[in-house]
Amino acid sequence: MPAKKSTRSRGRKYSKGASKTVASAMRRRKKGTLKSGKGGKGGEVKSRKQAIAIGLSEARKKGAKVPKKK
Repeated sequence: MPAKKSTRSRGRKYSKGASKTVASAMRRRKKGTLKSGKGGKGGEVKSRKQAIAIGLSEARKKGAKVPKKK
């Protein structure tokens, strides 16, 4: 019988607020309004991974529980 991994002891890696921010970024990407960079110069984001990274970055700025960048 394989041993069960306990998820309780570790807790959540990302907060619910962080998940909502990433979901919002994904919706904006799909809509075509998610931009990379500052101001109006940034290009339109097409990559899914880039959209997630932008969402996590926004969540960090808001103070949500997100692991540090490696």
